Amino acid sequence: MGYAFERAPFLFVRSIFCVSLIQVTRIYLDNAATSYPKPETVYAAVDHYQRHIGVAVGRGAYREATTAQRMLDQCRQSAARLLRAESPDRIVFTLNGTDSLNMALMGVCRPGDHVITTEFEHNSVLRPLRWLKDHRGINVTVLRPETNGQIDPSQVRSEIRPTTRLVAVQQASNVTGTVQPIEEICAIARQANVLTLVDAAQSAGHLPIDLGQLPIDLLACPGHKGLLGPLGTGLLYVRSGIEQAMTPYRLGGTGTQSEDDRQPDAMPDRLEAGNHNAPGLAGLAAGLAFLEEHTVTALQLAEAELTARLVQGLREIPGVTVYGHQPAAPSVGVMSFNITGFAPHEAASILDDSFGIQARAGLHCAPGVHRFLETFDNGGTIRFSVGAFTSIQDIEQALAGVRELTGA
Repeated sequence: MGYAFERAPFLFVRSIFCVSLIQVTRIYLDNAATSYPKPETVYAAVDHYQRHIGVAVGRGAYREATTAQRMLDQCRQSAARLLRAESPDRIVFTLNGTDSLNMALMGVCRPGDHVITTEFEHNSVLRPLRWLKDHRGINVTVLRPETNGQIDPSQVRSEIRPTTRLVAVQQASNVTGTVQPIEEICAIARQANVLTLVDAAQSAGHLPIDLGQLPIDLLACPGHKGLLGPLGTGLLYVRSGIEQAMTPYRLGGTGTQSEDDRQPDAMPDRLEAGNHNAPGLAGLAAGLAFLEEHTVTALQLAEAELTARLVQGLREIPGVTVYGHQPAAPSVGVMSFNITGFAPHEAASILDDSFGIQARAGLHCAPGVHRFLETFDNGGTIRFSVGAFTSIQDIEQALAGVRELTGA
């Protein structure tokens, strides 16, 4: 903060004043980390479960236990409808997006397998792949995007080998918001009899996803971001038959076939063991109901308008560099920028303290993206990300705060 004082002393003084004497309005622009606020129905559902149900799912036949099971079934059905999966039993509940990705990667990859991925992936893909390389002897090819941030699908075709087991690719970047051509990438993999894993952490709930039309084998996402559920929830979609090619990630009680010491083969029990996060899934069910009522398409259009205004406004401010969001590549409501003269964490701290603008700064668990953007050595970027409850007033206040920070 010493540098901030030297660079802009009036902002440092204002920061102390705001924190000490008045309540700064909260402008939340970190929806890529977790959505906030949630629909009121989400809070109510979690509270109701805790206070009035409060039991484990699938572990009893009494009234509250059957109510809990019904809630879980409804949540699974809602998720399947939202993603247009072939049936609810294709949806596996997990702890978060990272858990879903680990379940897929650890379950599919065998010693000697070859995996194709990209520089833009999150560490929740890169780190499991590195572990699998070091401990199971898999081989990994990392593709570099084109200048617009997208992977050329022909790169995937050219890198497929006889030992290629999996193509793992994100749908949308958690740093730049760039959307990848997953339909073309997955179609190439399907033609070569190669499995596909799509990381939908930044796209589920923000973009319409039709698994009945997309040639996707595995799709992982958290429940607490675009799906508007609580933290501690996640989903893994497993296409019919793919579970037979997966080693279960965890084994244990399911509340079914308790007489057998072998894990059940039927889905989703094959990949779900242990007690569910029932209060969290009650909240997720409410979040999915909100999306179903308001539609992902309508929310996508609203977020696109807000994002366009935010990107345009940032680009108009002298000293601000915006990354990504090129006309040639589609994107979601995630954008990164830097301000000349400020380190990312420093600028983000001032924006929060002085203006109540909450953003994330740093490498965002995606170091390859920052090497691609040439922002790695400077500590990454500041990231703004909009959500279902972001308003145009939030955007204008955020832009005003950045303008004041730069002295524009």
